[in-house]
Amino acid sequence: MTGLTEEPTVLKLAAEAELPGPRGPGGPFGRRSAPEGPPPERERVTLRAKLLTYLVLAPVAILFVAPFVWLISASLQPIGTIFQNPPTWIPDDPTLSGYKGFLDVGHLTGAQEAQGHGDWRWFVNSAFVSVTITVLQTFFNALCAYTFAKRKFPGRNVIFVLFLGTMMVPGQVTLIPNYIIIQHIPFFGGNDWMGTGGHGWLDSYWGLIMPGVVSAFGIFLLRQYMVSIPDELLDAARIDGASEFRIFWSVILPLCTPALAANAIFTFQGAWEDFFWPLIILSSPDKITAPVGLALFVVQNKTSWNLLFAGSVIATLPMIVVFMIFQRHFIKGIAMTGIKG
Repeated sequence: MTGLTEEPTVLKLAAEAELPGPRGPGGPFGRRSAPEGPPPERERVTLRAKLLTYLVLAPVAILFVAPFVWLISASLQPIGTIFQNPPTWIPDDPTLSGYKGFLDVGHLTGAQEAQGHGDWRWFVNSAFVSVTITVLQTFFNALCAYTFAKRKFPGRNVIFVLFLGTMMVPGQVTLIPNYIIIQHIPFFGGNDWMGTGGHGWLDSYWGLIMPGVVSAFGIFLLRQYMVSIPDELLDAARIDGASEFRIFWSVILPLCTPALAANAIFTFQGAWEDFFWPLIILSSPDKITAPVGLALFVVQNKTSWNLLFAGSVIATLPMIVVFMIFQRHFIKGIAMTGIKG
């Protein structure tokens, strides 16, 4: 009886697993099959398409990379040769004086010290704020995206559309309301329970971090990716007794690694390059971030261009490193979100 019941299943699995084509060197009937592959005409068309693609993309890539290459070259030149015409791409006499002055390596004049040259605190502040915003925003974006993608409740789609509508509001419109809100946060910065009497989150890390812990674009990006995850995986986890947060943490997040990496790169880049918001709410020199600190080099009638360019190169390196580390996940996340969303 056992053999009779198992035989059809075995035969079925064998039939499904059997692949078409030759089974050996001589094929199913002892004859060698013809090699597979595109015809020669198709290969020539593909080669022409690749050549045309490279011819179009190469000048575009050079156009985007050239400014950064010149920035590196200018940071290694003496200040007298930076703006010569034609520009110098390979310095004749490279020097590290700009980096030494910026990083407080060697002697600094009183004017340079007053400008804040060599203050590593700028980069420490930027790293702390950017990493904190990236971690918090990635987590809360994923949590909100899971709710919109996999949880059913009345008005879900309407709320999601309204939430996406906030992406059309320019950041300058919400600048003053955000400033007033963080100024009147209760029990912070000398404020009472009514949010009055002090400065709230102004001139603090709280004011730099908290307004950026949620992003409508990040929620949209992750939600589009989570929609493609089969609901059967979540149902199986519920049958096993997993809570909703356990499903989110142990099932959804591991499957969304590419989209999470893409969201993290976008978030880190935006937080690291943010200039306007820190400029408005910060007044203490020990809390200044790198973009605001670099602006101190641009002063009326006197700008230390070699130090400014050296600092700009250093400020750009973290973004390049982060992108290179997560490049594979970033490209996969964007591609999969666009296909499956």
